[in-house]
Amino acid sequence: MVGYYNYTVWLTYLSLLVGGVGICFGLAGNPFVAVVCLGISGIIDLFDGKVARLKKDRTEEEKSYGIQIDSLTDLVCFGVLPVTIGYAVGMNTWWFMPLMILYILSGMIRLAYFNVKEIHREEGMKKCFYGVPITTTAMVIPFIWLLECFLKENFYILYACILGVFAILFLVKIRLPKPSVKVSIIYASLLFVLFFVLLGLELALC
Repeated sequence: MVGYYNYTVWLTYLSLLVGGVGICFGLAGNPFVAVVCLGISGIIDLFDGKVARLKKDRTEEEKSYGIQIDSLTDLVCFGVLPVTIGYAVGMNTWWFMPLMILYILSGMIRLAYFNVKEIHREEGMKKCFYGVPITTTAMVIPFIWLLECFLKENFYILYACILGVFAILFLVKIRLPKPSVKVSIIYASLLFVLFFVLLGLELALC
């Protein structure tokens, strides 16, 4: 079999599976579950690289493979999945297509640029993000979803604006530090709390 299947890539594969489930729910018209899947993929993404680096004897080929599948997974989970959520909440007419395509294209460009920088990064240089990470959507969109129960049928307008802003931020040439393990744990904890809040709102108001 081609590919690698040791524990360094398990979380990345799991993130893709969760993202794929989210896309299916989004296309089926269930955006709430799709948003939850987006958040779960985001939590997994916070730790997949850190788990991979625990294996000190990784070959250069394994490291490069990890970089590639991480970005490919990110494009699906944080590029395509948010668009299917938008489609499910009302961005399902032809005039939203350019925005949705632009969002995915911007995300792909940013991920490819990051890959190139990682491949040519010199040993000892501090890792950083170039442009706002596409994975940021996994934190922002669940928080934005808090307004869905109140905006109802007008929520798609806000959501379209969010996708447009992200499409720009992905390409803004700024350098951002990668989060530490401590920061990643804080983000993950916030998302877990948010999921319970969202579930409560979904049951009480929606």
